[in-house]
Amino acid sequence: QVQVAESGGGLVQAGGSLRLSCAASGLGFTLTAMGWLRQAPGKEREFVAAITWNGGTTYYSDSVKGRFAVSRDNAKKMVYLQMNSLKPEDTAVYYCAAVKTGITTAQIMGADSYDNWGQGTQVTVSS
Repeated sequence: QVQVAESGGGLVQAGGSLRLSCAASGLGFTLTAMGWLRQAPGKEREFVAAITWNGGTTYYSDSVKGRFAVSRDNAKKMVYLQMNSLKPEDTAVYYCAAVKTGITTAQIMGADSYDNWGQGTQVTVSS
């Protein structure tokens, strides 16, 4: 089972950049697709980005496509989310999580397709 811990959040002005990191441990990480999700105050948790086990395919929500980039380093058991051109509406707690067993590519952009969540890291974008 994969365990994760996020870091790298903070306060940034609109237009700025942040890089989130997700340190993974436990068995199976190198064979598990991983994702980033976020939850803003008063809103449902939403999908942001995902990456397949070998990094060969990435997925993005429409709201972040072209601005965010997900990557992974299996040797270091790390997943990253590079966030550029940040907007105030990107303000949220960002979570790293593992894709549930049996989830298909058609389901990978659903927030319910993930488990083994981390504690999250706060990202605040000021206008």
